[in-house]
Amino acid sequence: MIQLTEQQRLELAVPEPVAIDPETNAQYVLVRKEVYDRMHGLFDDDVPDMRQVGILVDQAMREEDEGDPTLVFYQEKYGRKP
Repeated sequence: MIQLTEQQRLELAVPEPVAIDPETNAQYVLVRKEVYDRMHGLFDDDVPDMRQVGILVDQAMREEDEGDPTLVFYQEKYGRKP
């Protein structure tokens, strides 16, 4: 773990502080650990890919459309014609 100097602690007081590696010029945005912990959950590897999301959306739409009495009317009036 890195111990902050007084100057570093003051730099961290601004919103979204940026650290620059002087050797590579790479820039890093620093966030508090509690913010990182919340963000980390958003990037979990268990998130479905777009194909899986499409399958889930299709399934949800099918379930929603089952037994909808207005669906046939809507499809006949606004649906594609062969």
